[in-house]
Amino acid sequence: MKSKSKYMLRSTVSLIAKRGFQTCFVSKNVHSVATREEMYSNLLRGYAQDSNLLCGRAIHAKLIIGSIPLTLFVQNHLLNMYVKIGDLHSGLKVFEEMPQRNVVSWSAVMAGCVQNGCASEALWLFSRMQQEGVTKPNEFTFVSALQACSLTETENVTLAYQIYSLVVRSGHMSNIFLLNAFLTALVRNGRLAEAFQVFQTSPGKDIVSWNTMIGGYLQFSCGQIPEFWCCMNREGMKPDNFTFATTLTGLAALSHLQMGTQVHAHLVKSGYGDDLCVGNSLADMYIKNHRLDEAFRAFDEMTNKDVCSWSQMAAGCLHCGEPRKALAVIAQMKKMGVKPNKFTLATALNACASLASLEEGKQFHGLRIKLEGDIDIDVCVDNALLDMYAKCGCMDSAWGLFRSMNCCRSVISWTTMIMACAQNGQSREALQIFDEMRETSVVPNHITYVCVLYACSQGGFVDEGWKYFSSMTKDCGIFPGEDHYACMVNILGRAGLIKEAKELILRMPFQPGALVWQTLLSACQLHGDVETGKLAAERAIRRDQKDPSTYLLLSNMFAEFSNWDGVVILRELMETRDVQKLPGSSWIEIEKI
Repeated sequence: MKSKSKYMLRSTVSLIAKRGFQTCFVSKNVHSVATREEMYSNLLRGYAQDSNLLCGRAIHAKLIIGSIPLTLFVQNHLLNMYVKIGDLHSGLKVFEEMPQRNVVSWSAVMAGCVQNGCASEALWLFSRMQQEGVTKPNEFTFVSALQACSLTETENVTLAYQIYSLVVRSGHMSNIFLLNAFLTALVRNGRLAEAFQVFQTSPGKDIVSWNTMIGGYLQFSCGQIPEFWCCMNREGMKPDNFTFATTLTGLAALSHLQMGTQVHAHLVKSGYGDDLCVGNSLADMYIKNHRLDEAFRAFDEMTNKDVCSWSQMAAGCLHCGEPRKALAVIAQMKKMGVKPNKFTLATALNACASLASLEEGKQFHGLRIKLEGDIDIDVCVDNALLDMYAKCGCMDSAWGLFRSMNCCRSVISWTTMIMACAQNGQSREALQIFDEMRETSVVPNHITYVCVLYACSQGGFVDEGWKYFSSMTKDCGIFPGEDHYACMVNILGRAGLIKEAKELILRMPFQPGALVWQTLLSACQLHGDVETGKLAAERAIRRDQKDPSTYLLLSNMFAEFSNWDGVVILRELMETRDVQKLPGSSWIEIEKI
């Protein structure tokens, strides 16, 4: 009877702790069975689970005034309560004020530091624990120390090795949690080869070990993922949802469709198909391989979809050259009551830009204004909006938006506006924007200079073109690439300076590609320089035999000079080499259709 009563009373105390009652009335019978120490420790454990900081502090106050016995057991529970709730400052204060500490105290405060984003403090505490030499670390202490090594901003590989050597000397080498923590520390510091060596030589590995390695390959070396996936299957390790999501994401980056479909088949058998992350990764794998139908099938089979699922699918349509489908996906998403995020808005605006659909673009501009207080809208959305107005030829709106951005313009904002002006007959304004940009702290990149040189070619500014081309390396440390040379050849060619353009190509510090020679060929066609045009065409075809542009440019130049034999020869050559002329296309919106 006494044993039954003791069990019931202990259960009552635990229940009180879980429910977080601020006060509890315990009879003398309870005190005779469950000690006050155990009762208050149960209460603190419950408050930690419920994040009930107020009640936890009330018990702390009782400890201070002496109403509760100040035992190490209760103090450890108090420390644990503070750090688990997230009040690390109070937890550290309790730790420092403890007259004595055991391994539980050290492990709890270190785990609290790691959980609350203070990994460096955790390593400092571990070092202090070793220096004091009073308490020996256990497996929980080691786990926190190794986790801290993987979370600090500075590289701590040497320290991770030192800690793991202590693990080995302490006899905890077979502990799988410590192995996984050590692997994570190596992987997050970019030491994949060393991590793989440790992984291979460890006899006991679980799914977390495999996932740690495959996660590292995804971050640093996607090319290793197919082989590692096959190795995992050979060893009979069953993948979980994290394995599938990571593997599919890696295969998407590699555009490895064949293995992606194999992993998909394995996924169907495993039963992890309902997982949100796995579903998103599967759809992404098909999108990256331009298999839009299969991507939609995977998307439709997802039982749960979040805003990332919808946004990814819309972006996938855009990626596969289907901007109208992208807008349809976003429209369906809104019907389902899913609130768009900044990525959704950017994708929608990019789709409108691709379609030159000004009215729909304006609607999404209105949605962006409406959602500004509800979601995080950054400069990426405004850059997409700026690009949409520019590609729709609505330069007044583009200028208004650009000026309103003022303090939050990125290099993409400036570059987009420069290209917008260049494409819409405002070449001089494009150069003025670039000069304005150079007065700010934003540093132009290689694409910015491509746009600036394009503006010079559109405006016929030869001297300015030479100036910007020559200053790239000196002012910004950017060495001209093929695109920059192509723009410069275009500037010279449009101005009729064919000889100078040819000499520039021949002085290039690297082998000119087909683009540069095609640009010269286009200039020769414009100015009727047949001999140089034939040379440019010959060099361009040598670089790329399958590009129809070279054949067509040379053929058109021959036709202009009534060289019909040359036209026939080129057409026959295209047929022989199976060079296909791509049909041109353009978008026009008629009555919103």
